[in-house]
Amino acid sequence: MTTVPNGPLPARAPGTAGPPAPVGREELLARLESVLHARGRALLTGPAGVGKTEVALAAAARAEARGETVLWLTALPADRAIPGAAAAALVASVASTVAWPGPRAAETVPRSGERLAAEDGPGRTAAPAGLAAAADALPAGVFASGVFDDLPGPQRTAVAMLCREAPIQQGGWDPIALRLGIARILRVLTSRGPVLLVVDGAEFLDPDSTDLLRFALHLAPPSLRVIAVETPEPYGDTHRADEPEPGTGAAGHPGRPGAGHSAHLWVPSEADLLLVPPLQADEIAELLIHHRLPSRMAGRIHRASGGNPRLALAVGRSLADARTPVHHAEALTLSGRARDLARQLLGAAPPPVRATLLLAALALRPSATLVRRAGRPNAEADLAAAERAGLVSLAEDGSLAFTAGLLPSTLVHDACWAERSAGHAALAEVVDDPVEAVRHRALASDRPDEELAAEVAAAAETARRRGNNALAAELALLAAESTPGRDGARRIARLVDAAEEAARAARADLAMRAATDLLARDASPTDRVRARLAVLDTAGQGLTDLDDMYVHAMEDSEGETALRAAVQLRLAVKYVLADGDPERSRTAAMESAALAASVGDPRTAAQALTVQARMERALGSPDAESVLARARELELAERPLGIRNAAQILTIRHALFDDRLVDARDELNALLPLVQRRGSVEDAIELFRTLAEVESRIGACGAALAHAGQSLALTLEAGLSPGPAWYALALAETAGGSLGRAASYARRSVQASEEEGDRVFLSRSRYALGRVQLINGDVAAALETLRRVQTDERAQSTVDPSMLRWHEELAEALLAHDAVEEALAVLAEVRPVARRLGRTTVLLGCDRAQALCLAAEGRTDEAAELLTGTAGRFAEAGLPLEQGRALMALARVERKRRRRSAAQTALHAAATVFERAGAAPWLALATEAPAGELPGAAPGGDETATALASLTEAELRLARLVGQGASNQEAAAKLFLSVKTVEARLTRIYQKLDVRSRAQLATALRP
Repeated sequence: MTTVPNGPLPARAPGTAGPPAPVGREELLARLESVLHARGRALLTGPAGVGKTEVALAAAARAEARGETVLWLTALPADRAIPGAAAAALVASVASTVAWPGPRAAETVPRSGERLAAEDGPGRTAAPAGLAAAADALPAGVFASGVFDDLPGPQRTAVAMLCREAPIQQGGWDPIALRLGIARILRVLTSRGPVLLVVDGAEFLDPDSTDLLRFALHLAPPSLRVIAVETPEPYGDTHRADEPEPGTGAAGHPGRPGAGHSAHLWVPSEADLLLVPPLQADEIAELLIHHRLPSRMAGRIHRASGGNPRLALAVGRSLADARTPVHHAEALTLSGRARDLARQLLGAAPPPVRATLLLAALALRPSATLVRRAGRPNAEADLAAAERAGLVSLAEDGSLAFTAGLLPSTLVHDACWAERSAGHAALAEVVDDPVEAVRHRALASDRPDEELAAEVAAAAETARRRGNNALAAELALLAAESTPGRDGARRIARLVDAAEEAARAARADLAMRAATDLLARDASPTDRVRARLAVLDTAGQGLTDLDDMYVHAMEDSEGETALRAAVQLRLAVKYVLADGDPERSRTAAMESAALAASVGDPRTAAQALTVQARMERALGSPDAESVLARARELELAERPLGIRNAAQILTIRHALFDDRLVDARDELNALLPLVQRRGSVEDAIELFRTLAEVESRIGACGAALAHAGQSLALTLEAGLSPGPAWYALALAETAGGSLGRAASYARRSVQASEEEGDRVFLSRSRYALGRVQLINGDVAAALETLRRVQTDERAQSTVDPSMLRWHEELAEALLAHDAVEEALAVLAEVRPVARRLGRTTVLLGCDRAQALCLAAEGRTDEAAELLTGTAGRFAEAGLPLEQGRALMALARVERKRRRRSAAQTALHAAATVFERAGAAPWLALATEAPAGELPGAAPGGDETATALASLTEAELRLARLVGQGASNQEAAAKLFLSVKTVEARLTRIYQKLDVRSRAQLATALRP
């Protein structure tokens, strides 16, 4: 029994805000606090490792921050056999938490978290019989704290016996006196102020303590609130037969006889019972980032852990500790810790339940009926117990799913071959699908058999026709592995088929397994290249660690023109994604297109021309559209296998870059049913992500959020890197969600892209992050981030400014940082390129930034005129969010011109635009008091308001920091400036406001 988990709770001053909620638990924590406020009792329950204690810790820390007294008890399994253990620890916790009033209050008491004398058990030197003598003999114990001072004599004696501060008399303690004593201690404690009692591991409370605490809580005032944390015991009562019944006391210390033990401290109702659910895949990604673990495998880690935080962190640490980075195409590296946690969850299950679960783990579509027919007559009862343990979930139709992928994996991993073979053989006899029956028969045999292999290959073809690509890939690999070794050519052919089938299903793990088997055999160069290409096609963003694959593929394709064209095509993709070299990518794509055309391969030629067109666009070449048109012609003659990296989707993205957004959206919506019906997972991800980008730009904010969410869900489910999907979500949240979430998604995308070595999405993610930082007013951070984008884009030789519109954002950040000349230089650099390429909406963004530069130079009339025209042209272009942003800039300029009515009109117009688009964060910005306006200033303005309006935004931020008491050094650190720059800027502020001290500056800024 311990009184505090992992040491004392972090100390906080009363009244300060509590710590943030654990990842993914903000809503649950709010519900918990609401239940405590309304009912005073809350029971947190859920499977082991789901994070119940973390939620209770957060609630306790928030209560402590409000100045409440927090008592924490953690019951351990051994405590159940020690009568009164929890009640004694509660008294000890009270004694160590507060300085009790009374004659002994000044004496030393144990600190919170220390092991207390009451926990040492009965094996102590006997003390004198009298209570005073006991106190004299034990001056440092619980009695010395003064806890007993206000208790009547019998109650003091009983509590002292409980805490082993006095010898236990022959008749034991007085149970009624002990009940009343514990209740009185809690009542007196709550008289000092609100108290939160947290009982962690309530299922391990000993019966005597449960009885005592239940009585005490029944009499406690409302100011005592209680959180009980409990992990259900699904396999029946584990109470041992030799454990004492409640109220009997320890052996030789009989109390009153009692009935059976009920672990609950009160009778819980639906209102105060809170189930702690598993985390969603996106929350698992955030959890990994929070613990500084790689997040690129978040989808696969979520599947393996089922959203259980403890399992997810164990798997994440396994990947982080791996000697070499684990690629998407490889099986997850599971350390002993991850496996052991799964075994702990499974180990509590009785042998019959484990046997039933093993059959379910072996089945393709497990159900209670199937498992019962396969030889487990008590399947329903076994599975119901497993569901209570949080191992499986059962549907109404009897179908079941394991809550974490690590569980069936561990069951199968730990079972011997005979158990697995018998299970598959039993399942093969009872499944109602011939495809599944063949699969089980193959898995039940450990001897290669050509007849069986042929049946499995035919089953794979059936699964493919049904559209079940994942099952087809598994069966194709199983067919290859079932082929006898003496028939080497046939086995190799089937391995190639398996690798390519896995690529179509986006099953990177199966593609790698097939390729590894094939490459260990005497396969032809052609087959080796095809297997390697399948692995490359399932790699997603993670191309950096596959250099050997490319090198060997180039060697094996020597003299094979068609294969060399295919390898060059993959190299073209790698050069831009992993190496950030569009010129080299364009060269490889041109070579691939020429080779493919020479052997009459229009499909590969079209793909290569598509990559070339993308690079031509990035490099600012006027040939981009003509190359893309050639690719589209070839696609019409030879339909591509999917839309990802196809000319059709690139045409749509060009429309997005050119702000022909209605055309782009119409084409995407036309493709959507086809992709959902017959496309691959990666096709769907690409489609939803592009839709989200188009809708974020066009102002369809709700649809953007929905489609970005679908892209992320599919990405995580497929086990691909979530970087691109997080980027799309960052854009969608910036448009119509939350700027805080947008920044979080952008940061995650940056991290995932860095882990993958994806240069393209690293720049995009940083752009999204810098834009949010600028909108949020964090100018110093925005400037740093956008300058990194500038460096990245220049390193990649990107010329076309429409593909990533960082120039206007960087110019605004520089302007807000009081670097007007540098901002003008950025705009002067991009304008000629945008004019040459005909990027009209890029020029409009530059006009907005240019107008703000004019205002900073005091040319407010010109600025207002330019912004008015820019807002109108944005409206004509169908860009409502950009129109609203220009109107907000116009409001700032009008305020500088001291035209408050015009400023309010512009703001009202911006708010109307944002409201119509559902752009919640922008609407909030438009309806708040604008930056630069003196809060509470009188209409029409006075001299102070006029002077404040003369400050630049950078000067106003510094003035407010200094006015709030920041030193020059503190302000410099906050704004990422040198102290000398702060001093020079402060001199200008003093001159403009005609003040001579910080006190006068604070007065000038005061409402």
